[in-house]
Amino acid sequence: MTDPITYGSPSRVKHRKAAEVIPFLEAYIAKKEQEIAEIEQMVERYEKRRLLEERAYQSMSALRRLLSGKKPDHHLALEYIHYVKKPMEKVRALRLEVENAREILNHPNPSEIVAVSSELAGELIR
Repeated sequence: MTDPITYGSPSRVKHRKAAEVIPFLEAYIAKKEQEIAEIEQMVERYEKRRLLEERAYQSMSALRRLLSGKKPDHHLALEYIHYVKKPMEKVRALRLEVENAREILNHPNPSEIVAVSSELAGELIR
């Protein structure tokens, strides 16, 4: 028997026949791409809101700026991490999953055993 082809992280991998997995891959890929699009939209909305807040603050008179105050830089940094950095890390991980699923989908031999991520294996069970 040949070694199974490994896609994804080795710590959370299950081995299945490619023929078992292929019918589910299109739906799985579409679901993950939709999730990526939603996360990217959320990040864009945050960046747009942040830009509008900054423009509004800059357009205020000096007296209004003094009275209204501005968010401290460390608050802005935490917001950036929460609303941009972590979601974009998740997008990168999702793109890797989609890429791995596409590799399995494009695999020429459906009778070979392939390694699938535990998330994809969980989708197969549902």
